[in-house]
Formats: sequence, structure tokens, C-alpha cells
Amino acid sequence: MKITALLVLKVNPDGSDPVILSNASDVSHFGYFQRSSVKEFIVFVGRTVAKRTPPGQRQSVQHEEYKVHSYNRNGLCALGFMDDHYPVRSAFSLLNQILDEYHKSFGDSWRSAQADNTQPWPYLNEALTKFQDPAEADKLLKIQRELDETKIILVSIQPSILSSLLICLVHMNGCLSQHKTIDSVLARGEKLDSLVDKSSDLSAASQMFYKQAKKTNQCCTLL
Repeated sequence: MKITALLVLKVNPDGSDPVILSNASDVSHFGYFQRSSVKEFIVFVGRTVAKRTPPGQRQSVQHEEYKVHSYNRNGLCALGFMDDHYPVRSAFSLLNQILDEYHKSFGDSWRSAQADNTQPWPYLNEALTKFQDPAEADKLLKIQRELDETKIILVSIQPSILSSLLICLVHMNGCLSQHKTIDSVLARGEKLDSLVDKSSDLSAASQMFYKQAKKTNQCCTLL
């Protein structure tokens, strides 16, 4: 079981790109020369999924053994990049706890955030280490019985665009509940290739790596 990254974002109601409020990741299990691109794609995918997670909703983007979990609590959104062995219920218990702790630490100050925060939040880094063991998240679940049962939507990603969404993050495919695809998460007319090209989160090197991986239909495993 592995958690690769935890993020907290502000999701803007006007549909503009979400703002990164906090970001903690562990990419030590990737090749040295891949780590920079991995971090960039974590941010890129994090924004992409958070932007398309409506307020009050939880959803998981899944492929094979990998999942990206997202919980948008009225504009404050927590995401976790985890392998498929990490229990879904434990993952969302952790995301709920992260949002609680963020609110305790910063109140509603996040609502006025206009730019990404590059300063580390110690709690998130500690959580990334502590909750590698889902049993720790299960303890939270026992305490938080009031956690609502908002339906988790598991999103299926078609093979034709698997390289596009989580190139080097997840080789995403699989049939999930409600039979939704990533196309239904994106706005009408949106294409992932275009999002990659326009993203300021991705360096020219990462964009080139993405295009080469897609062209050869290969992808490194990033979670």
C-alpha cells in the first residue's frame, strides 16, 4: 500500500484553475530522472481532477491498481494519490481529516488565496508518512462516525486517453460504477492533449516526455 501524494486545493466557483494550498509528495520510489516530471504531473492531474469534482462530492479516478481520490468540501478540496491496495473508505476518511485539520489551522483564509502556496504545511507531510498504513486512517474512521456517506463515484478512463490523463502517473483504464469516463469529467469539447499543452504546471521536458510516451503507447508507473 502506498500514498504518493496529498494535496489541498481551493476550487474556484468561476471555473478557473484551482489554487494549490498545500502539497506533500514522496517520489523516492521513482527513478531519479523521472522525479521532477512526476511532481509536475501530480500537480497537473491534481488540478484537473479537483476542478472537475463538484462541491460536496467525492470521486475516485481509477486504473488497474491506482486511484486518485478527491473530496471537494464546499470549495476546499483534498486529493490523495494512492495505489489500489489502499482501502477507499480509509482514503476518504483521511481526506476528511486533512480538511478538518486545514480548517483548524487556517480557518477560512483559503477563500482569498489567489496564487499557489509554496510553503510546506507540516501536518500534511506528517500525514503522508503516518497514513501510509491505512490502519491509522481506520482509527480516524472509528472516531468520525458522523462522516457523511456521500456517494463515491469511481471514474473509468478509456484506453484511448490513458496516456493523456495520468501519463507517468497512472496507466488508467477500468470499468467503474455508473460507467462514467474521463470524457464525462471534462467539459464538453475539452481534450486532455490540449490541457497538457496549455498547462503551466508542466515544463517543456515533461510535455515532451508525455508526447513521446503517448506516441510509443508506453507509460512509466508513477504511483
